[in-house]
Amino acid sequence: MQLSELLTPSLTLCHADVVSKKRVLELASQTIAEQLDGPAAEDIFSGLINRERLGSTGIGEGVAIPHCRMAGVERAVGMLMTLASPIDFDAIDNRPVDLVCLLLVPEQGADEHLQTLAGLAELFNHSETREALRACEDSESLLARVQRLCQER
Repeated sequence: MQLSELLTPSLTLCHADVVSKKRVLELASQTIAEQLDGPAAEDIFSGLINRERLGSTGIGEGVAIPHCRMAGVERAVGMLMTLASPIDFDAIDNRPVDLVCLLLVPEQGADEHLQTLAGLAELFNHSETREALRACEDSESLLARVQRLCQER
């Protein structure tokens, strides 16, 4: 599943003003919970934090892909954020993160989860993609840019 299929306008945030990994995960959890008829924000946050405890989802080059499988989620859900200022995310390259792509998948969706994660990692592996997303000035243009990038791939 491509990122463009996972996002909605309300799950695309440009220049989010957060100061820590915890705040990113709290904001994402709250935003997603408001959009889903399923798990509460606290449950989403708990799932994401538990996954981070296994190892950082900061994949390098200023990108993090927090993710988890979750009961009560019926379909894969994504959220994309650019951050107003880069934050420490314990990334593998020790660089601060300013692009966050969050993924929740159904508890039974292990294969889908892995395939979607691989696709996201591939998308963010391209410096042109990262720079194009960082150049967006508002949430609408960020969503439109993702849609265009996914069509091109």
